[in-house]
Amino acid sequence: MKKIVFTIFLTITLISNCLVAGPKNKIGLSSAAELLIPVGSIGTSMGGSNLATTTGLDAIYWNPAGLSYLSTKTGEVMFSNQKYIADIDLNYFAGAYKLPNVGTFGLSVKAMSFGDIEVTTTNSPDGTGETFSPTYLTIGLSYGRNMTDRIAFGTTLKVLYEEISRESAKGVAFDFGLQYNVIGSGLQFGVALLNLGPAMAFTGADLESFYPPSGSAPGQNLEPRTIILEDFELPTSFSLGLSYDFRLDKKNNIMLNGTYQANSFSSDDYNMGAEYNYNKIVYIRGGYQFTDQDNTSDRAFTGLTFGAGLNYNAGSMNIGFDYAYKGSESFFDNNQHFTITLGF
Repeated sequence: MKKIVFTIFLTITLISNCLVAGPKNKIGLSSAAELLIPVGSIGTSMGGSNLATTTGLDAIYWNPAGLSYLSTKTGEVMFSNQKYIADIDLNYFAGAYKLPNVGTFGLSVKAMSFGDIEVTTTNSPDGTGETFSPTYLTIGLSYGRNMTDRIAFGTTLKVLYEEISRESAKGVAFDFGLQYNVIGSGLQFGVALLNLGPAMAFTGADLESFYPPSGSAPGQNLEPRTIILEDFELPTSFSLGLSYDFRLDKKNNIMLNGTYQANSFSSDDYNMGAEYNYNKIVYIRGGYQFTDQDNTSDRAFTGLTFGAGLNYNAGSMNIGFDYAYKGSESFFDNNQHFTITLGF
């Protein structure tokens, strides 16, 4: 078992060194930027610093290894809504089911809602009367398993679909993660390689045109010509996390978290956060994110984050409500996350 864990860890590290350590002059040139928008309120309220301790359905985005630690013995479902920038809504649903001695399987759906956008042309700059609504959809299949009492492993296959008017792009991405618990010490470690996959490119009817053949006489059939767009790589990232659990007494607990994230298309991130809980019922969370570059576009969603949560055990069901607030630069709206989790 130790050899298997070491092999997985070494593979993740080697792949990340090859793919993540890219030039920073590619900032803003990745495809599928929606993969970088966090979902769920727990991790978001701590600035994404809880890589080593994230659990249950909230872990699918940050580190799929945490999926193996559900709040109940059987399964969970999660509903989350985020008020994103420019009146864009992000809706997220996830469900997981745990099979004894096999592992935990999860399904997630992430969809962005842009509303109706007016169609404009050079001849009708004020609108043609028609509208369209872009579709950005990510469907994930996840698996997590406790390999030992200390080590958890997880992976996610994500199917990506983007559509703008009559153009669309399809792709796949993979996430891999590990968590290690130093039992008895309060220390936990985490590692995750996210959004690993082939490049994506748009195709569609609006990229096709018809022209008369060169040197042809008038009236001959037109030739189809297609504009081939450049493809763009996925925003791969590699993260390392460390957490320490302070057990003040039987009912009061504080968790300190820290994560370093190397990004292929933006500056690297440093995330710090903390979570206080009373008797695993009331949670207060906070975090701070900063980058290693003074770049306006990279700093758009860095800074202070905070949130709170309530967890209620209603017999055979566990009910959780979590809220997160994420600040942004003045030219963007501040983000708010609302999440409901049901364990059964």
